Amino acid sequence: MASASRAFVPWQRNLLLAIAAVAVVCLAFFPIPTLIVATALSTIAYVLTLIDRLIIFRRGLPAEAIHTVSDEEALAIPDADLPTYTVLMPAYDETEVIAQLIAAMSALDYPKEKLQILLLLEEDDTTTIEAAAAAGVDEVATVVLVPAADPRTKPKACNYGLHFATGDIVTIYDAEDIPEPLQLRRVAATFARLDPKVACVQAKLAFRNGTQNLLTGWFTVEYGVWFSYLLPGLMRIKAPIPLGGTSNHLRRAVLDEIGAWDPFNVTEDADLGVRIAAEGYKTAVLDSTTLEEANSDAINWLRQRSRWYKGYLQTWLVHTRRPVRLWRQIGPLAFLRFTLLLAGTPIIACLNMVFWFITLTWLLGQPIAIGQIFPPLVYYPALICLVFGNAVTIFLNLVGCREGRDPRLLLACLTVPLYWLLMSIAAIKGCWQLLHNPSYWEKTFHGLDEPAPQPGPEPEPAGVPR
Repeated sequence: MASASRAFVPWQRNLLLAIAAVAVVCLAFFPIPTLIVATALSTIAYVLTLIDRLIIFRRGLPAEAIHTVSDEEALAIPDADLPTYTVLMPAYDETEVIAQLIAAMSALDYPKEKLQILLLLEEDDTTTIEAAAAAGVDEVATVVLVPAADPRTKPKACNYGLHFATGDIVTIYDAEDIPEPLQLRRVAATFARLDPKVACVQAKLAFRNGTQNLLTGWFTVEYGVWFSYLLPGLMRIKAPIPLGGTSNHLRRAVLDEIGAWDPFNVTEDADLGVRIAAEGYKTAVLDSTTLEEANSDAINWLRQRSRWYKGYLQTWLVHTRRPVRLWRQIGPLAFLRFTLLLAGTPIIACLNMVFWFITLTWLLGQPIAIGQIFPPLVYYPALICLVFGNAVTIFLNLVGCREGRDPRLLLACLTVPLYWLLMSIAAIKGCWQLLHNPSYWEKTFHGLDEPAPQPGPEPEPAGVPR
């Protein structure tokens, strides 16, 4: 299995260095033509990404894009017919959510004799180990101590836990996750009704603290669009699906066949989704929700999102080491979508900062050089991207707001350009880390969500004695 243990293989590194050298030479001797070409190429990337995103969204709109299993159908499956199940729960420095973890796993409606829950803890994470023991975690899960060795990543822990897994289906939950109780039964029913080539069932993710502050609102709206429309759209057009980091339910036999998780990839879920598609298997999206904690702290969010962007680029670089082979495996259109999504998402987020700076410079001083790099053939497509593209993005966010079913998320939709600024900062940070620390896993801290306000005692009627 190709691994992200090396960020660039020699031909990729040499090609990037050659492109950079040519760009510097051209910029030194032919500055305006070079900037025109760079602006034109960037505009083409924006246009292609916008068109493709609209196509994917349109394909994800029909109700049948997401598989549904009713409560009655899920509960009607005899326990004897249910497959054995393993839940992997990797955790590190998660003392704040141990009690919640126990409650969430205890609530799962699945026969105990067929359910194995493995809590994967680093052997030197003594605080979490002690907190888990004190909370009585052994009543619902088996603690597996993962050797404290590099790389210190979630996929490494999952690979280690897989040696102890006994289930025919394997899933991952993060320590702060609250899956709906019937999710495992719904997944079993989905696998039973679908083509055996379906290797993975991805449940939807949502946030329980979406209205805690503006950042959690942006995050909630974004997830509403991604899991309710874009992932189902990718499923319908048979493109590689970047899986969510949790609640992806996998056939154990296929997981073994494709090599499980890459321990050096910091978005092991995206990498696994591409390998599933490359080996001819499929992913389905299920209408069953796992509640997570949205990042409410901007620094914590930047750490998480920069890791995601870095991992997207890692995944793209790994799978394009043999581009012709991947092209043949998944087809030309899926290859283009794979590139636009995994390489295009972080790169365009970086470019946003550049073009915002250009726009601000033009508004403040209107320097002649900026006008020169936007000839009509470049200017009008760029203008379409600026006006139509931003309008479409805001519209998609409004759809995500509807998925959240909370009018308080409307403010997040209307202020989403501020979220794009944070994304751009995170993308620049992720690209920098790819160059000097590619497999470093930036820890996302949990337990920062505020509990929902509890109703107080009802007021007593006036005039009634105590």
